[in-house]
Order: sequence, then C-alpha cells, then structure tokens
Amino acid sequence: MGPIAVILQLLAVMSLTAAKDDGLVRTPPMGWMAWERFRCDVDCKDDPENCISEALFRDMADRLYEDGWKELGYEYVIIDDCWMSMERDKEGRLQPDPVRFPGGIAKLANYVHERGLKLGIYADMGTFTCMGFPGTTLDKIQIDAQTFASWGVDYLKFDGCSSNPLVQMLGYPLMSIALNATGRPIVYSCSWPAYLGGLPPFVNYNLMGEICHLWRNYYDIQDSWDSLQAIVDWFFNNQDEIQPAAGPGRWNDPDMLIIGNFGLSMDESRSQMALWAIMAAPLIMSTDLRHLDNGARAILQNKVAIAINQDPLGIQGRRLLKEKSRIEVYWRPLFQSASALVFLSRRTDMPYRYHTSLGKLHYEEGNYEAYDVFTGTTVKGLNSTTEITLSINPSGVVMWYVLPTTKAQSHHRHRNASPSSEETSRVQISQREIRTSHSL
Repeated sequence: MGPIAVILQLLAVMSLTAAKDDGLVRTPPMGWMAWERFRCDVDCKDDPENCISEALFRDMADRLYEDGWKELGYEYVIIDDCWMSMERDKEGRLQPDPVRFPGGIAKLANYVHERGLKLGIYADMGTFTCMGFPGTTLDKIQIDAQTFASWGVDYLKFDGCSSNPLVQMLGYPLMSIALNATGRPIVYSCSWPAYLGGLPPFVNYNLMGEICHLWRNYYDIQDSWDSLQAIVDWFFNNQDEIQPAAGPGRWNDPDMLIIGNFGLSMDESRSQMALWAIMAAPLIMSTDLRHLDNGARAILQNKVAIAINQDPLGIQGRRLLKEKSRIEVYWRPLFQSASALVFLSRRTDMPYRYHTSLGKLHYEEGNYEAYDVFTGTTVKGLNSTTEITLSINPSGVVMWYVLPTTKAQSHHRHRNASPSSEETSRVQISQREIRTSHSL
C-alpha cells in the first residue's frame, strides 16, 4: 500500500466516532466457542463428532437451547478458525468449506436463530488466519463485513495473525466502521491489544472502547491450571492500567472458560468461574456440552456466579491482597451497594484456614450478610469487626456475595454508573435468584 493510500485510510480511521455506544453487550457476553476444546480438527472422515463442521455447531446450539443454558444467558454459538474454504469465491467473498458446511453459514445462522440464540464467526486481520486460511486484508474488510451481515452473523471475533502493527492500526477501526455500515447489530471482539503487548502506551484503551465491544488483552488460554494462573496474574498485576477501560458495552477478555475439559480439577474450575465473575469477563465456554459432567455443569450454571458476572454496573473487580500465606483476596462492587469477594488459594499442600474481617478488607461499619456462592450457605450477623475464618482448598476459592443489611457501603470508591430501568429490573431479578438459591 502506497503512502497516499495509507493517509486516506488514516483519515477514515480519524472520522470514527463513539461507534460502540450502540446498546450491545451491556453486560459481558455469554455463550460457547469452539477453539479451546476443538481447535482446528477438520478431519470429518475419521472424527465426524468433533471436527469443525456445521454438525458440531448445530449440536452445540441444541445443547444451549435444550439443557437450560439459554435461560441463564448463554446465547452465542461462536465459530472459530478453520471454517473457511481455502479460496474465496469468484466475487472475492469468504466461503465456508463446502464439505464440512454443506448448508452454508446463512442456513446455520437460521438454525441458531430459530432457537433464540445468536451466531458468531471468526476472521483474521491479516493475510492468513492463524491456521492458514484466507485472511481479511485491508481491501477485503468491507466485503467481509457485508458478507457476515448478509449471512445473519451476530458476533465477529477478529484475530490478528499474519499482520503487523500498522495494518492492525488501520484494519481494526476500519472493520468497526464497516460492521456499523451494514446496519446489522454485530458484536465486535478484537484481538488487537494482545498483539501489542496489552498495555499502554502501545494500547489506547479509551480508543479501544470506541472501536470494539470486547478485546483480548493477553495470550490464548490453554487447558491447564498453569495457563489460567498466568492469565490471572497478568490481569491483576496490570489492573491499574486495564480495569478502568471496562464497563457496559466494553470488556476486557481473559479468554474462554475451560471448565469441563481435561486440565482443571473441580476446585480449579470453581476458581476460574469465580475469578471470571470478579473480572466482569465474557463467559464464553469452550467445552463439549454433549458430554459435560454434572460437576462442571453445576459450576457453569451457578446462578449466583452468573448474576455477579452480569451485574449491570459493569465495574471490573480488583485484587485487594496477596498474603504471604499464598492466599489472595479479590473484590468487585455490585449494584445496590452489594459486592463480591473471592478468596483464592495458590497453595498446593492442604486446605488453609484464613482469618480476616470485612473491616480489614476496607468495608465500612455496618451489618452484612454473606452468601457462599458454591456451598449455598449463608453467614448472617456480620459487621466490620466480626472475625471470619475460611477454609480454602488448594487451588480453590471461597466466593461470597456480600449484601449490607443496613446502609453500610464499601470503603472503596468507583466511578458513577447509572443502570437503565431494564438493567435495574434484571439485577433485582438476579438478587431474588441469589436469595432463592440460598433459601433466604
């Protein structure tokens, strides 16, 4: 691309206004994505149940619809890499592999929509996708956006392999403009920050929130506790830089939920669910919903954890403490002066008895009740000085939903946020769910 063309592209980018103030994903998106569990399995001859195909996504749509996921908020069925034909069609449009997607993406979208769900798709801001399929170069952005809209796509994950910082600086905003121009509401998930190291000054998070609805900040999650811990460490070590960027319609994305796969114990699975709720992270599962065990299902369908994640204020939580005992404490403010606390053990030896009080965690004087998210027990009669002793399993968590029973509020102060009447109604429903779940 010559210098004149670059200047023209930059002018187009500079004309971008607050494109993402469009009412979409006012709470973190929830759904299912293929990548972590199914990767780039294209061998439908020898592995028809697990290959990236129309049948796989129909199966997952059926599970979300029939097994109670949709009612909990899990509404997106998202195709990742490896869905494409190796060649664009004669008009320059991306097309699905004709053997693995014989009905085409539009027909699959209809199937998903008939079940009250939404369809997501994957593309890459580069010459090729990460797995070598056709990418979206700058001259293809408009036609690809129009193609996705014509198919009825509701969500685009836009990766960044086979590109460079200049191309990304142009391409990610231009795709935002192109998606808006289609007239179809499409959630836009960017991988841009992850390719720039995730931090200022290389990433402008104020601009990011005007371009994308959510964005990947860091490396892909792998199916292991070590990978999960590395992501958690990065997010909370850098919380001062990234936490203020999050809010309704604009979310930091630590990547998929791997609960129900092979790498996490039950305690570690509860830890991921708790920490992703504290982070106001997208709850995008990547597991085989057809063969999910009851333990993983109970964690992923935990109504209280989901309600905390979906809190309408949309304030991303923070780490409060890292103790020498290898216990860490995380906190998130919620609507109507409620809050969530997570006590995480990084130990590997045995359950640890952790002693604290709400006052030590900067809660103001007053009376509180705490609802244990994963045991269903209720702790009543708390005040700021009540001595609290918690037994936390290795690699596990205790997660509390804390509600003041007087006008006590947390000592911490955050930016103002005013939920809409719809969001207020939803959180009131969520609080009733919490009370119902805990027999209050």
